[in-house]
Amino acid sequence: MIGLIVVLALLILAVISVVGIYNALVQLRNQVKNAWSQIDVQLKRRHDLIPNLVETAKGYMKHERETFETITQARSQAMGAQSVGDKAKSESALSGALNKFLLTVENYPDLKANQNFLSVQEELKSTENKIAFARQAYNDQVLFLNNKIQMFPSNLIANSFNFKQEEFFELEDEAQREVPEVKF
Repeated sequence: MIGLIVVLALLILAVISVVGIYNALVQLRNQVKNAWSQIDVQLKRRHDLIPNLVETAKGYMKHERETFETITQARSQAMGAQSVGDKAKSESALSGALNKFLLTVENYPDLKANQNFLSVQEELKSTENKIAFARQAYNDQVLFLNNKIQMFPSNLIANSFNFKQEEFFELEDEAQREVPEVKF
């Protein structure tokens, strides 16, 4: 009789442990999704600001058609990217196009003094900072989830319930790791 009680107690303890680990994995997975949605919000804001920046500059930079086309193409690709890896790659290309554009702006003193341009540029800079913060928060959540999926005993539960590791949102190349400083 006592042996049956011990077995039942151990079985109940095992079920409680499995449920606890499963719920922790679900919570971490949802935190990763939430963190990704925060990145997505900031990327959309960035994508919405770029046409304003380009439109403001077009009147001043009539001879920079290739630069505008590069930004427009990079923006379109970034907006169409689906996976985390594709988003990271396309956003790196967009950052490169924007960096080239901002360096080109240096040749147009009237544009650098335009209030509309300065306002949109400041919003873009603020958005870039928000993207960096959101990317770090997302990568932190991915790290927590991936650790939980890989570590014993939660890895047994994760494998049983088909939890998958998430991909980090990493920049493509070292040049994109720092926000360029543009001085007027």
